[in-house]
Amino acid sequence: MVRIPPLMVLPPVVFAGLAGMFLWGMNRDDPGAVPSAMIGREAPPIPDTTLPGKTQLTDEMLRQPGVKLVNFWASWCPPCRVEHPTLMELANELPVYGVDLRDIDQNALSFLAEDGDPFAAIATDPRGRTAIDWGVTAPPETFILDGEGRVLHRHAGPLIDADYLARFRPHLDEALAADN
Repeated sequence: MVRIPPLMVLPPVVFAGLAGMFLWGMNRDDPGAVPSAMIGREAPPIPDTTLPGKTQLTDEMLRQPGVKLVNFWASWCPPCRVEHPTLMELANELPVYGVDLRDIDQNALSFLAEDGDPFAAIATDPRGRTAIDWGVTAPPETFILDGEGRVLHRHAGPLIDADYLARFRPHLDEALAADN
């Protein structure tokens, strides 16, 4: 009987293990989703700074009745510019609040002057501390909040096309239906 050295068996076993892990990863519900620890928790505090001439976003606004959105954005962020028309449309439907992340005030104001301002109120986060508290990994990120200021859903990435329709809009519709 031929004896097979143990080191010859190792590569096929490792390959089979990796193939199994990859197959499992491809079949998850949303392999790109990073779970948020904020879901179901009260929204963290908002900084008390805003852009010149804009309405200051406050913690009290986040706890007012009704569903609302909080969008972390920046003028230097290309995906934020791409999702901007969607935010403009959503602003006709419900309050959209913005947190301008690590931005120069004048650049942010120019961006809003050029493309429109969908935000009912804005806070600025020049050092990124608030983004860390909210668990933001990179702008844009949008949070759906309920009437008590609890986070219902977090969407990482721009609100555009099929991603918006498949991954964000169902959560927003569910929150709006529960609010009525």
